[in-house]
Amino acid sequence: MKRLLDQPNALERLLQPETPLEAQLLAQPIFREGMFWGEPRFGHPEGKVCLHVNEVLDNINRIPNLDPDDRRRLRLIAYVHDTFKFAEDRSRPRDWSKHHGVLARKFMEQFSDDAVLLTILETHDDAYYVWNSERRGFLLDFDNEQKTLPDLMTRIAGFEQLYYLFFKCDTQTGDKTQASLVWFEKRVPGITYVPIREED
Repeated sequence: MKRLLDQPNALERLLQPETPLEAQLLAQPIFREGMFWGEPRFGHPEGKVCLHVNEVLDNINRIPNLDPDDRRRLRLIAYVHDTFKFAEDRSRPRDWSKHHGVLARKFMEQFSDDAVLLTILETHDDAYYVWNSERRGFLLDFDNEQKTLPDLMTRIAGFEQLYYLFFKCDTQTGDKTQASLVWFEKRVPGITYVPIREED
């Protein structure tokens, strides 16, 4: 895989853009910088963001009977969701306005006004954060705003299923713990369980 990433048009060959917008995103220098960022770490043994995105795209392809518009949205979310991790503020206390999901949304606003897509981009990690805070017995402080499951459900009202599908495709990659996904599938009303891997 490393040899593939050293070749010309490596991102295009790896991620196989299907639409003019996907190709346009891959042509942006700052976007390409983000795609090539990352070293192997817990949750992301693959290292570089583009390799993680490729795994998420593979999962999207496994969703049975997926509506074409939902597939288009999910692919765009996959492309952009982690691409701004390299620019994220990791100081303490954290500035959550500079979380990579917020940065991803701001970037994508140049290319789309799809409120559903933009909201999922911004909040794609919130389900994990809420699960993590619940299991630890306290709420995480998000810039003096406490994130709870009701907060998240308010943000994603009307497109809970699409949020769930992306959360599942993102979580079932690398060596991420699956406990947050199991929790989400049990706790969140209004979603339909969808298997995308043989072990589901």
